[in-house]
Amino acid sequence: MVVRKFFATSTREALRLVREALGNEALILSNRPVAGGVEIMAVAEHEVASVAVSAPPAAPKPQQPQTPAQPVPPSAFPRNDGVAGLPAARDAVTTQDLVNEVRLLRGLVEGQLAGFAWKDLTRRSPTQAELIRELMGRGFGASFARALATRLPTDHDRSRARRWVKAVLTSSLRCVMAGEDLVTRGGVYALVGPTGVGKTTTVAKLAASCTLQHGPAQVALVTTDSYRIGAVDQLRIYGKILGVPVFSVKDGQDLAVTLAELRGRHLVLVDTVGMGQRDRRVAEQIALLSGTGRPLQRLLLLSAVAQGEALEDTLQRYRGDGLAGCVLTKVDEALSLGGALDVVVRSKLPLHYVTNGQRVPEDLHLASALYLVERAFRGDAIPAAFRRGPEEVPLAFAAGMGG
Repeated sequence: MVVRKFFATSTREALRLVREALGNEALILSNRPVAGGVEIMAVAEHEVASVAVSAPPAAPKPQQPQTPAQPVPPSAFPRNDGVAGLPAARDAVTTQDLVNEVRLLRGLVEGQLAGFAWKDLTRRSPTQAELIRELMGRGFGASFARALATRLPTDHDRSRARRWVKAVLTSSLRCVMAGEDLVTRGGVYALVGPTGVGKTTTVAKLAASCTLQHGPAQVALVTTDSYRIGAVDQLRIYGKILGVPVFSVKDGQDLAVTLAELRGRHLVLVDTVGMGQRDRRVAEQIALLSGTGRPLQRLLLLSAVAQGEALEDTLQRYRGDGLAGCVLTKVDEALSLGGALDVVVRSKLPLHYVTNGQRVPEDLHLASALYLVERAFRGDAIPAAFRRGPEEVPLAFAAGMGG
C-alpha cells in the first residue's frame, strides 16, 4: 500500500491536490499543520482494497475418528466471550466490507477537514465567510457561494461585499434585451420542460404578445401533447380567443410537414409534452424536435419554486443542440430565487422571460437582471424552520467542498 504526502498552503488546496492525484475516493490518513501550510497523507482506494485480498485457505487438519458412543467434549464447541455487539465467530472480512469502511471513514475525515477549513476561513477572512453564509441562506449552492466569495476584494467590508456580489450577479445574468426578444425577432420555438412548469400558459402569453405587435395572421401554434386529457383543447381555446390557428401533430414527420406549411409566419410556437426530467422520453422528444429539417430552437422552462438540485438536473437532461435559452416561471410563488439564479448563471444560457402569474399576456415580462438579483436578496426569503443556523453552515460548506 503506497501512502503519499501532499503539501499546500491551505486545507482546501491540499484536498484538491489529493483528488487530482488519487481520485474522489481517496482515503485521507492524516492532516497536520506544518511550516507554511498543511500536510495531508492519503492513499488511493484501490491500494486499500488490494490489502483485503484473501489469503489462500489453510489445508484442513485431519480429524480423529470418533466412535458413535463417544460424547463430544464442551471444548469442541465455539466459545463466546460475551463481547457486547460482536459475535465470537466472524466471517472473513471481504473487499467490499473494507471499501465501505474506507468510504465511511473518508466521509468523516473530510467532514472534519472541511470544518477546519471553515474555521480557518472565518479567522482569516470573516467577510468572505459572512458572504458565503448569506449566499447559502439565499438558496445559492455552497460551491457557487465559495467560488464567488474567493473573488471578493480583500478590502471590502460586509456592506461593500453585499453591493459587490449583487453587481457581479447582475453582470453575470445573460438577460435578453428589448428588441432582441423572440417576439420581436420571430422564428420557430419549442417550449420544453418538466410537467407543471407552465409551458402551455407561457405559449399562450407569447402568442398574445406577438398578436398584439404583429397581428394574428403572423402567429401559429403547434402542439405535440397528445398524452394529457384536454391538453389540445386547452391550447385551441387560447387560439380561438387570439384568432390564431392551432395544429396538432403526432410524430416527427407530421411536425416537419406542418412547420413547412407555416414557413411564412413571423412566430411559430410549439407546445410539447410535459414529463419528468428523468423520463426516458426526454431524449426522444429532443430527437423529434431536432429532426424537422427546419431551424427550430428550444426554450427550456425552469420553475423558480424548484430546488436548485432539481433545476440543475433538469438543465443537464434537456441540454443539447438547439437550446436557445430559458424562461423562468412562477417567480411570484418562489420564496427564494438563489437556486434558480445559481443554475442560470453557471449554465450561461440566455434568460428570455420571467412569468409571475396566470394572466395572459400581462404576467409575461422580459427578464431583468437587476430585478432578479434584488428579489433574491430581499428580506428573509427562507422560512425559519428551513433556514440554516450558524452551526449548520459548516456542514453544508463541507458538502460543497467537492464542487
